[in-house]
Amino acid sequence: MIDRRDLLRGMAIGLGGVGLSARALHAEEVMLPFGNGERPLVAFPGKRPLLQMTARPPQLETPFSVFDHGAITPNDAFFVRYHLADIPTRIDADAFRLAVTGHVERPLSLSLADLKGMPGAEVVAVNQCSGNSRGFFEPRMAGGQLANGAMGCARFTGVPLKAVLDKAGVKGGAVQVAFEGLDGPVLPETPDFAKALTLDHARDGEVMLAWGMNGEDLPWLNGFPLRLVVPGYYGTYWVKHLNAVSVLDKPFEGFWMKSAYRIPDNECACTEPGKAADKTVPIGRFNVRSFVTNLTDGQEVKADKLPLRGIAFDGGSGIRAVEVSTDDGKSWTGATLGQDLGRYAFRTWTSEVALAPGAHVLRVRATGNDGGTQPMEPRWNPAGYMRNVVETTRVRAA
Repeated sequence: MIDRRDLLRGMAIGLGGVGLSARALHAEEVMLPFGNGERPLVAFPGKRPLLQMTARPPQLETPFSVFDHGAITPNDAFFVRYHLADIPTRIDADAFRLAVTGHVERPLSLSLADLKGMPGAEVVAVNQCSGNSRGFFEPRMAGGQLANGAMGCARFTGVPLKAVLDKAGVKGGAVQVAFEGLDGPVLPETPDFAKALTLDHARDGEVMLAWGMNGEDLPWLNGFPLRLVVPGYYGTYWVKHLNAVSVLDKPFEGFWMKSAYRIPDNECACTEPGKAADKTVPIGRFNVRSFVTNLTDGQEVKADKLPLRGIAFDGGSGIRAVEVSTDDGKSWTGATLGQDLGRYAFRTWTSEVALAPGAHVLRVRATGNDGGTQPMEPRWNPAGYMRNVVETTRVRAA
């Protein structure tokens, strides 16, 4: 394990020019299953080798095999997504303060010790990038060409945002809460990264100011020393290195809410391929997803009985059922669900299928407690968000 001093030293090296210091494993390169899918495995400070999409800012995808080892994603394997390249390389945790300002009775400046002294909370929750799986969309669109590894599930420890807002005293007429972190733009014309939630959402008791992840301090590249955790919502809202909370008496008009991270305003959040949306709204909750984790597409397996393993999750209703098909979706068999770690967590599942010699098309689909399920055909939108098609794994049994 890298200690904090080594991590800080490694993070500080090489910020001028090409990005954070990292060790590229040139002998190990992964080919993702779509055009221009070559990705180097790169070890950044505090992380095992991950798939590098960009170096400055760091955008690192979790190798999909990690998800076959259980519902909790290890800290050193958790994906990394920054929007702005000027990310902090030194933070004095003792001197750190969270400012709570705006439409409040009592503006606050809270240390980590102040926050940790308040009644705490834990939640096991999935953090998923809005563009997870964008590389599989056809036709392709601009944006990071990710496979399925821009997601992870962890146990977060912190304090409910509601408790902090109550401590500050929200004034009547407040409508939203905005959030900013210590990362920033390199160029002055680049809009700073800031997000907002409605006041009711911010005070639902589940949105969290987290300092812990899987029993340890937050990893540096996942937001040390404090980040916003918004269970069930896409990672764009999970602001890292959080240092400013502002209560607003009018809707937030920042670029990353008004112009970016928006989806078609219809039930499927989709359009005809290649078409722009007539109207958009900010992206919000996850849709339901499921994956086979112990097989790769095109793998050769032994005929007869084949064990299957995987994960499923949704935006907070919890997973009611997972089904598998060995005949490309013509018939389905229920899988056995694993331990329930909470309605925002990955839910593992297992099954066993009998395969005769030859080619087989395996499918997996999940259903949430709210009845939501996955479409058999992929849906398209201009930004490449919210992919949740029934996944296909082709195998040959011999």
